[in-house]
Amino acid sequence: MSGRWIRAGRAGIAMISLATAAGAARDGSLPHRNGVTYWNAVALEAFAPFEGTNPMAHSRILAILHASIHDAVNAIDRRFEAYTPGTAAAPDASVEAAVAAAAREVLVTLVPEQAALVNEAYEGVVAPIPEGTGKTAGLATGLAAARATLARRQGDGSETAAEPVYVPRPGPGEYQFTPPFQFAAQPGWGRVKPFAIDLKEHELEGPQPLAGVQYARDLAFVKAIGHSASTVRTPEQSEIARFWYEDSTLGWNRIANIAARLRRLDVWESARLLALVNFAMADGFIAGFEAKYRFRFWRPETAIRDAAGDGNPMTEPDAAWHPYLITPPVPDYPSTHTVLGWAAAEVLIDVLGDRVRFRTTSLTLPGVTREFRAFSEAARENGLSRIYAGIHFRHAVKEGRRQGRSIGRAVAEALRPVYR
Repeated sequence: MSGRWIRAGRAGIAMISLATAAGAARDGSLPHRNGVTYWNAVALEAFAPFEGTNPMAHSRILAILHASIHDAVNAIDRRFEAYTPGTAAAPDASVEAAVAAAAREVLVTLVPEQAALVNEAYEGVVAPIPEGTGKTAGLATGLAAARATLARRQGDGSETAAEPVYVPRPGPGEYQFTPPFQFAAQPGWGRVKPFAIDLKEHELEGPQPLAGVQYARDLAFVKAIGHSASTVRTPEQSEIARFWYEDSTLGWNRIANIAARLRRLDVWESARLLALVNFAMADGFIAGFEAKYRFRFWRPETAIRDAAGDGNPMTEPDAAWHPYLITPPVPDYPSTHTVLGWAAAEVLIDVLGDRVRFRTTSLTLPGVTREFRAFSEAARENGLSRIYAGIHFRHAVKEGRRQGRSIGRAVAEALRPVYR
């Protein structure tokens, strides 16, 4: 990513400690911790200092991490299809060692700046495993699975995703840089190879015509509710905006981790669930960014200030308008935050059912816990948060929901059970 995407300032958003970022997944405050949920929490802890810098790259790393863990445990006991076939069967290997070795290899390779944290976690897991219990075989199996998936993802387009540099064109509807940014993030991310979907099956039709009645209504709505000094937005809506402002990759992994432990999934079930959730989010970013930079639609911040030139007599400009939260440096359509939330939720619904009651926290609103009765309830709130924040039109959120649900349902068909 060309530049750092730091989200702070106007709304007073603060970061919290690494220990809190990992949440309950490492401290055992929820039941049924296993190696998969533990290493997921370690990964979230490793990413916490970089929250808001490059969530697209983080989605790719998390997908590789959980694909590797999934393949490692299924080499020991093949219960589900592999993501990258070829890891040798190792029926006598230690599952705990295999998961740790796979996780360490991916994280140290792709997040080298957090090697100390990862190695400390690795030693804490591996050192107590007795010799003669499949430890050596487990370490070899995990390493092999990770290296196979890392090799498979080499040259997937992520290394050139910052190119070509985005250059705004003049005219109404065209995405322009928004303060404080003077760049557009990862304009080539839509060319990255997906993990589990065919992009053509999830394409969107595009933003609303600027001259239309519905566009005018959407602009008026976000103008009122998303203003930094809005008198329409309620205190709870402000809380929702700030709570869900966190990177989707962190927030929805935390939810999936909590759900896996609440439902007492075993290692194999947890490995598949977290692989699918992260495939869905990684592919959600790819599909969403393909559309973002194909349509290049302006953000509310630009649209409201420049409404006098949009050709719509029903819109009114406000040159002093500011959104409640800082607008991320990417085009409006679709809302990839919404895409990722619904993609993850659809996977969770497919595997666990929708009616799962859970509580979760957020890096961007420390000290606040929100409770949900269903994954779909959380996904709806997640999408609405972008309108309350003043950073997306309703149409971008509506279409993000449609694309995210489509992607999640497709991804849920991957890594199917193996019947023996």
